[in-house]
Amino acid sequence: MNRRLHAAMWAGLAALMLPAMEAPAGAEDTSDSRQRLSADFREIVQAAKDQVFPSVVFIKCLRESHESGEKKSQEVAGSGVIISADGELLTNWHVVDKATEIRCLLLDGRAMRARLVGHDKDTDLALLSLEGCSADQPVPCARLGDSDRLREGDFVMAMGAPWGLNRSVSIGIISCTRRFLPPASQYSLWLQTDASICPGNSGGPLVNTVGEVVGITTLGTYFGGDMGFAVPSSTIREILPQLREHGQVQWTWTGLQLQPLRDFERNMFFDAEEGIIVAETDADSPARSAGICTNDRIVAINGRSLTARQEEDLPDIRRWIGLLPRGEAMSIRLMRGGQEVSVELAPRQKGRVEGEELDCPRWDLTVKAINQFDNPDLHYYRQQGVFVFGTKYPGNAAEAGLRHNDIVVQINQQEVTTLEDVQRIYDAAMGKIDSEHRAMFTVLRNGDQREIVLDFARDYERE
Repeated sequence: MNRRLHAAMWAGLAALMLPAMEAPAGAEDTSDSRQRLSADFREIVQAAKDQVFPSVVFIKCLRESHESGEKKSQEVAGSGVIISADGELLTNWHVVDKATEIRCLLLDGRAMRARLVGHDKDTDLALLSLEGCSADQPVPCARLGDSDRLREGDFVMAMGAPWGLNRSVSIGIISCTRRFLPPASQYSLWLQTDASICPGNSGGPLVNTVGEVVGITTLGTYFGGDMGFAVPSSTIREILPQLREHGQVQWTWTGLQLQPLRDFERNMFFDAEEGIIVAETDADSPARSAGICTNDRIVAINGRSLTARQEEDLPDIRRWIGLLPRGEAMSIRLMRGGQEVSVELAPRQKGRVEGEELDCPRWDLTVKAINQFDNPDLHYYRQQGVFVFGTKYPGNAAEAGLRHNDIVVQINQQEVTTLEDVQRIYDAAMGKIDSEHRAMFTVLRNGDQREIVLDFARDYERE
């Protein structure tokens, strides 16, 4: 924040505060009042910062990566905040994803390792536990606040370790309390702020002026001005118990794709004041098996009335449905063609939302299991299978013409449906590499099947 903007912010804040706190006419010079009020707010901000800043943690992880066509170890940095005296630490899922080692640096200089307690890709949250905490060596902790009480214009601070430079604090306001981001708002809306959020701030706390954590900073953008986004503490409070107990959020899956009554983006407006529209149902889903149809209007589930007038209303409804017990039939009341219809369906456990990965070093490629949530386009062609995740360049797979997202149907005329199939065929090929160094791949590329011969005679690792 430049000096001119900084001065304008404090002067503007003082002007906003002055009418409610003005002294009687003639009692005090107005310019003196503005200076005092500005100083008072700085003290408020400083006090709030002091409550949380000691609990902000600088995180460094060693993670495994397969994107480049080979298994690599890389170091990533992020932030976190301690939320309990026994060392519970909140951060983002993407900070610790696939981490093999997690190291944390506290404000007082203590370095500690941490273990992963639970994580959830859908909300981009993870819960860690600092190792080595004890009653003799307590750690500072922050308290979770209530993000539902925030209003646009409220001052907040973003704390963390931007660009891997240990820790810092920036200040701004809440720009929007209910920001809907289509690719990332399945189960939660976002808090939008103009407090500076840079790479490395991920996982750090968003703090209000009374020293409470009201969000976990997650996303930042620099196009058209600073915009940052945080997961609200209201969402965090709902999923924390599951992270502690199960190590994951046990989301259930119905296959319902929902649409608001007033869908401005699609220019679709439904003649109703209550309910939520079924845009479609996923194939082989409980919703489709129950007979729910496109354009059905759901008005209640398990006796609870549901209404989504705008897209901002969707995440709360999806989260509530996703946290219903799996396997237990839920009653749905809906309107279809002017008639009320009642159906029942039993949601299934959602399970993994990303496939596992495998490295095939001599072939110079990595493969990954197809997952309906992570790879819906590939899942359309093959519900259970494996695809080329990455090809090393230069390397044998790239030279042969294999590409990212090729679905592997067969290798050497042997059916491939799992990573175990690939591992078995790869091991067999390596066992006779002195006499045979070719593998025939049958792949699906954009729905078209083709044969590709992979010659792995060259050892690019040694060259």
